[in-house]
Amino acid sequence: MSKIWFVTGSSSGFGRLWAQAALERGDRVVATARDLSALDDLVGRFPDTVLPLQLDVTDREGVFAAVERATRWSGRLDVVVNNAGYGHFGMVEEVTERELRQQMETNFFGTVWVTQAVLPVLRRQGGGRLLQVTSEGGVRSYPGIGAYHASKWAVEGLSESLRQEVGPLGVHVTCVEPGAYATDWLARGSRRSAELADYASVRAETAPEFEIGDPEATKAAVLELVDTDRLPARLILGRVFPAVEAIYQERLQTWRDWQPTSLRAFGPAAD
Repeated sequence: MSKIWFVTGSSSGFGRLWAQAALERGDRVVATARDLSALDDLVGRFPDTVLPLQLDVTDREGVFAAVERATRWSGRLDVVVNNAGYGHFGMVEEVTERELRQQMETNFFGTVWVTQAVLPVLRRQGGGRLLQVTSEGGVRSYPGIGAYHASKWAVEGLSESLRQEVGPLGVHVTCVEPGAYATDWLARGSRRSAELADYASVRAETAPEFEIGDPEATKAAVLELVDTDRLPARLILGRVFPAVEAIYQERLQTWRDWQPTSLRAFGPAAD
């Protein structure tokens, strides 16, 4: 049977690619974007199986209204992709309060509003799949993009609790963690703080070198994910696992090294 998808941030990047992959195989897609004209070509290709909806995920009431309209059109939701978001670049000291709040409003609170809006639908129908797009930036971090990492780590933490809450109800939650890909994320989907001169050397010395993946290759992986009966709690996309593994090994070793201090901090053992 074909699936019904609800995809945020469908105007470009992964949202567009995954919505297109679903439509190409015969699924139906509710594609959302802040600018509806960005979806014109998708609607032109798939006029009978795509519902374009204008949506700013920071508008909680608008999110709930969009989900209600989507379910009237489709009758159910099988796959929800929480993809809308952007990256804010700037050292922690450089990021203004307004910039940080805007980053969290879109990446974190936008994800929360969509999640809350779709859960009543998924619960009523006894199941569904919720894909929280966090990126490798939800499990590791780089200097100069702390606001983005904070938003994505927040989504990961929220999803850890959510998975345990809704799993018994038949709702599966997976954090999708892409590495660096040749999308237009940097050009169209990023913002920057005013730079402080004192961080010039840090910026130059810590600029990461990424191995860039082909975003088209993610389409088959995501289709495999939504079709499998053994949904993982998280899925890395790309070749970043060795780096992530090394980070977690270092954390484990640090905790082990400091375990005597940790145990002393517990206090006297109970009799």
